[in-house]
Amino acid sequence: MAAEFPRESAPVLSVSELLRSVRDVLERRFPLAWIGGEISNFRPASSGHWYFTLKDETAQVDCVMFRGRAAALDWEPAEGMRVEARSLVTLYEPRGRFQLNVENMRRAGLGPLYERFLKLKARLEAEGLFDAQAKRPIPEHPRQIGILTSLQAAALRDVLTTLRRRNPSIAVIVYPVPVQGEGAAAKIAQMLATANARAECDVLLLVRGGGSIEDLWQFNEELVARAIRASAIPVVVGVGHETDVTIADFAADRRAPTPTAAAEMVSPARDELLARVGELAQRATREALRRLEYAMQTVDALARRLVHPRERLRTSRQLLLQLAARLASAAARRFDFFEAQLERFKASLASLSPTAVLERGYSLTRNAQGDVVRDASSVVEGERLTTTLAKGWVESEVRNKGRS
Repeated sequence: MAAEFPRESAPVLSVSELLRSVRDVLERRFPLAWIGGEISNFRPASSGHWYFTLKDETAQVDCVMFRGRAAALDWEPAEGMRVEARSLVTLYEPRGRFQLNVENMRRAGLGPLYERFLKLKARLEAEGLFDAQAKRPIPEHPRQIGILTSLQAAALRDVLTTLRRRNPSIAVIVYPVPVQGEGAAAKIAQMLATANARAECDVLLLVRGGGSIEDLWQFNEELVARAIRASAIPVVVGVGHETDVTIADFAADRRAPTPTAAAEMVSPARDELLARVGELAQRATREALRRLEYAMQTVDALARRLVHPRERLRTSRQLLLQLAARLASAAARRFDFFEAQLERFKASLASLSPTAVLERGYSLTRNAQGDVVRDASSVVEGERLTTTLAKGWVESEVRNKGRS
């Protein structure tokens, strides 16, 4: 016969009742208090609420700051920032999770990484490394642009797309380099030195997408800043989003808020150049016609001043002819000036055209359908291709292919 256990008289609590009781005890025992720590795993939600962890050297606690409270702050918390949070100690019943409900927050310090950033920035600034007088001008019409970034970076695709859209005639060289992780700073500095030694480009873009302060930290290293300033080629830095600022931004010859903005900054738009040339041509024509009309009015005014005496008439006629000749000569010189200016703009535009690219040794290959071949994987063996050179064209047959 099985043993019978005595039935206890104490009630059985449900999980919800237990957690609600614990929550009530916590909220009574710990009223609103200021709690200091370092922000970690900061996650702003689409709802406007902020979720993060507050930690010190030995412990951490989950926190939530609801939208209404978060919107009242005139600053936004960031990873690694030291803060003091006015919080209610409570329990999130659906998960049985201990957490802090943050009602207000103030900066108590900016975290060790940000403190390192401020100290290095102050030292390099005092040294004069960021002086505006040392900045190199960015060329208005670069023939070749160098891009320093990771081959896997989305920033590379954004930059290439922007350059192709704005001015496809500008040649591009990609210098692959890691932009995150231990040792990336040294490799960035080395690649900047390599790009300068090769001296192929008129301007260099150092770019990567956004991330946490830890992700972007390689751009806060001193050797990267010094490598940027040591570059003989102007350097444009486009790292992260508009709110992300690094030491590399201060050292750069120009800081762009995003990688796409960096590409726009160094590439003159082909359509804008064509429009400018057309505008100058119209202005030259209008100016020449205006001066010619003024000259004709002057001739008419002089003709009206002629008197009947034969000698006076002959003298006036001679003066009129001389004046007309001078006016015609001046108009011709003006025409020549505008024509020469127009030719200079045409020559500048021609240097950016695809034909000029071919003149520098590049070629353009199309398949039988007339499509441009950009990738070896898009052709098959035996397919016939046509290659356009600076002078003439050649036809070839695919016998072998590979990828670089």
